Amino acid sequence: MTIRDFRVALVTSAAMPDLWDDDHPLRDALRQRGVAVDAVCWDDPVADWAAYDLVVLRSPWDYVARHDRFVAWAASVPHLANPADIVAWNTDKRYLSELEAAGIPIIPTTFVAPGESWTAPAEGQWVVKPTVSAGSQDTARYTLPGQADLATAHVERLTTAGRTAMIQPYLSAVDTAGETAVLCTPDETGELTYSHGIRKGPMLTGPNGAPVDPYSEEISPRQPSPAELEVAERVLAVVPGGSKRLLYARVDLIPGPDGAPMLVELELTEPSLFLSTAPGSAERLADAIIARL
Repeated sequence: MTIRDFRVALVTSAAMPDLWDDDHPLRDALRQRGVAVDAVCWDDPVADWAAYDLVVLRSPWDYVARHDRFVAWAASVPHLANPADIVAWNTDKRYLSELEAAGIPIIPTTFVAPGESWTAPAEGQWVVKPTVSAGSQDTARYTLPGQADLATAHVERLTTAGRTAMIQPYLSAVDTAGETAVLCTPDETGELTYSHGIRKGPMLTGPNGAPVDPYSEEISPRQPSPAELEVAERVLAVVPGGSKRLLYARVDLIPGPDGAPMLVELELTEPSLFLSTAPGSAERLADAIIARL
């Protein structure tokens, strides 16, 4: 087979049938290399997934309310990147507990499952969100004690709906240093390695009811520090099944109270890769896809 015989599906959702804008550089880089590329909604009932040599998850961001269906769909798709077992594991943020047990410095997190209760801390700023979410959906920031009732009600809404809530302290470094996202793609040997970094500014400005546009992040290029790169490497080293199976990874970090980087999230399913922000990154990912083909 030649490159022109290969077909790749970039998986999206009905809200953006022509892909999220940031994925256009990847689509274009693949087409420039002679690969046939289609944008396909994950829940398209007539999609022929077996017709593609590789199916790459990109922006299927409406899966949250249908999480079980999405996980089952992923398990049915041949040649899926990243793999279906990673999708099942990574789309529920309870994976953070496993990473913490493996020695990864995570933001201290309390999980509240359906049927469990939660007592708001006496003071401080806290973030409440569901363990299954995308684009900051159902996520809010509260200042205690004044907003304790709002925070408690938020947790109760989630658990009453059968969802697991997670509560984390709001780190002040978000407002100053911001988040660092360490983006990794395979090198010429297939080993996942550092590709580029970006800075994300703060998004959460208030309690439930304050609108959050998940696509309004303040994004700028950033070179991660040696400490951030070291933590990212440690995180990827404990991915179930090994990181060499992955086509991409995003490790989100924030400085903790002592300035050392702490893991916010490990994004292995459908993260924004900020390809438009980093020249050459789309081409590197396109070459990695061709290597897999």
